[in-house]
Amino acid sequence: MGKLFLIPGLGADCRIYKNIDLANHDVVDINWIDPAKDDTLSSYAQKLIDQYQIPTQSIVIGNSLGGMVAIEIAKRITLNKVILISSIKSVNEAPWYFNFFRITRLHHLIPTKKLTSLEFVIEYAFGGMSENDQQLFTSMLKNTSPVFMKWAIEAILSWDNQTIPKNVYHITGDKDRVFPYKKINGAIIVKGGTHIMIFNKAKEISTWLKNILKN
Repeated sequence: MGKLFLIPGLGADCRIYKNIDLANHDVVDINWIDPAKDDTLSSYAQKLIDQYQIPTQSIVIGNSLGGMVAIEIAKRITLNKVILISSIKSVNEAPWYFNFFRITRLHHLIPTKKLTSLEFVIEYAFGGMSENDQQLFTSMLKNTSPVFMKWAIEAILSWDNQTIPKNVYHITGDKDRVFPYKKINGAIIVKGGTHIMIFNKAKEISTWLKNILKN
C-alpha cells in the first residue's frame, strides 16, 4: 500500500485529523501552500502534487475543501483510493448557496482580515464541538492566512467539476449544514454527523476508514 496523504479543510490544518486512527499507515500531512491569485482548485492541486511529490497509487484523504482538492488530484494522477470526509465530489452536489454567492458576490463584502475571525459563522455551520475542539479549531483558523482564505472561498465557489474519478469513497453526515447529505450520491452516511464530525464522530469514521483501506 502506498503513502496516505491527508488534506485538511478550509481554515484548518492536519490537526483536524487528530482523533482519527490511522495507525500502521505511512501518513503524510499536507499543509496549505500559497496560491497564485489566478489559481483554480485544479491548478492548485497540481502545485500540491509537485510540492509533496504525491506518487501514483497513493491514497488521499480530504476533509471538506480538502476533499474537493483530492478530487482534482485524482483527475491528474491515478490514485489507489480517494476518500472524502464532509465534502462534495462534483458541482452537482454543491448546496444552493453556491449559486447565491456566485450571483450576489456578497462574500466580497467581508474584509479580508475578518475572514479568520468569524467564529459565530463557524459555530453555526459546523455544529456543536467540545470546548477543547473549539479552541483547537479557533487556533487553526486564526493561523490561516486571510489571503489564502479569500482565494479559497472564490476557488470553491468557482469549482465546476463534473468528473468523478475512479476509486472515490465518500463519508458524510446527515446533520451537515455546509454540504447537506441529501444532495450527495453514493456516500456513507454518519447519523448525527455535522460538518465537524471528524472531531466528535472520529471513532465511527475511523472504523469506516479501516474498512475502506483494507480492501
